[in-house]
Amino acid sequence: MKIVFLDAISMGDVSLEEMAALGELECYSSSTAEEARERVKDADVACLNKVIVDQAFLDAAPRLKLICEAGTGMNNIDLKLCEARGVVVRNVAAYSTDSVAQITWMHILNLTGRAVHYQEFVQSGAYSRNPVHVDFAHPFTEIAGKTLGIVGMGAIGQKVAAIGKAFGMEVIYYSTSGTGHCKDYPCVPLEELLERADVISIHAPYNERTAGLIGYKELVQMKPTAILVNTGRGGIAVEAELAAAIEEGIIAGAALDVYVTEPLPLDSPLMKTARQFPERLLLTPHIAWFSREARARLARGMEDNIRRGW
Repeated sequence: MKIVFLDAISMGDVSLEEMAALGELECYSSSTAEEARERVKDADVACLNKVIVDQAFLDAAPRLKLICEAGTGMNNIDLKLCEARGVVVRNVAAYSTDSVAQITWMHILNLTGRAVHYQEFVQSGAYSRNPVHVDFAHPFTEIAGKTLGIVGMGAIGQKVAAIGKAFGMEVIYYSTSGTGHCKDYPCVPLEELLERADVISIHAPYNERTAGLIGYKELVQMKPTAILVNTGRGGIAVEAELAAAIEEGIIAGAALDVYVTEPLPLDSPLMKTARQFPERLLLTPHIAWFSREARARLARGMEDNIRRGW
């Protein structure tokens, strides 16, 4: 069995020795579309993270039986075409739940706790010159008693919600599929969530229902004191419109870990806004899923998917 990993750079320093023991493993740091087609021509299994699987890819891989997505989201794979070709596709669900929830709350606490401001206040020497022992001019607000609105109440959304509940927050959510499966918290329409929530956290897949779900029209429905966090998928919140809302003070702040184009282009409106308002717009480089532990679980999950065969 020949296994080809087309963009193994996504795994970082995680060992793939157990995967190599399952067959003949070829690992490539990254692959262009053309390189990918050449490299899968005699593969039985293709492991990939961002490589696009389309008709040209499948046409180039007549022996291919299994595609292992090195992650949870499968936007990059034409699932219907794979099914028609008899190619099994498997992802690894829930490997990053704890990791993403942790980074989500890092962003929420940094924004609500004004971490960037306080760090700068001390490091700049302003605190040392302050006549009193505290920065009275910039108080923060407690999240206990506030409302946390989750967009997409899957495994990660439920983990984020449970942490919010532990902080004493009221939790509500919007189901992007239209079916509120989670009965632990109230499922509300998007308009109600936008109006009520003090913190909105996005944990939905990117699809035809969520593309551009939150743009300027939705942002103006939020409280001016509210914040928005997206560790779900880029494109669910409209980037240019979110940047404008931050600059205009429509909402208090936002934090993003995912983007339409990754890495984030230097000319993105988000970059300009983050430089202008570093306390109100926090940007991280799509690392919420990338803890050492999560990547180890991902590798083991992919190996299990290969062992299951097709």
